[in-house]
Amino acid sequence: RGGYTIAGGVAQPQLILMATGSEVELMLKAHSALEAQGVRVRSVSLPCLELFARQPPDYVEGVLPGACRARVAIEAATKGVWGSLVGLDGEHVGAPTFGAAGPTKRLAREIRLTVEEVVAAAGRVLGRQPRTMSAEAAISSEWKKRRTRSRSQDL
Repeated sequence: RGGYTIAGGVAQPQLILMATGSEVELMLKAHSALEAQGVRVRSVSLPCLELFARQPPDYVEGVLPGACRARVAIEAATKGVWGSLVGLDGEHVGAPTFGAAGPTKRLAREIRLTVEEVVAAAGRVLGRQPRTMSAEAAISSEWKKRRTRSRSQDL
């Protein structure tokens, strides 16, 4: 069906975490950390966004209840495909632009793909203070500068 609740099947979650592929492990670690803080969190694996989008509305609502607008998408790739699922009140954790390359652990730190960043993003959306577009642009600009410096050092 393209999307599944894999942890925290609470009826009324305060927060929904979404991920696909290798980021699911990170999502589940963040899920545990947030549950330990008392957050009612649901974690959703979305291995095929296209298939999920074709599901009946009641199935989609059962996985991603519309009443829960506090959402964090975790994706190493660019955030473009997550916008409709995250909404205006949610946030994306991962690469601000396409084209990141390098050793996995270093890259994860560079693009802030860590449990700590997912938990911080969750705190922002739960507090109704998601990153603004200008903050996202600043992060993207800084990331591009670091990538350019890193590539020139590799030459």
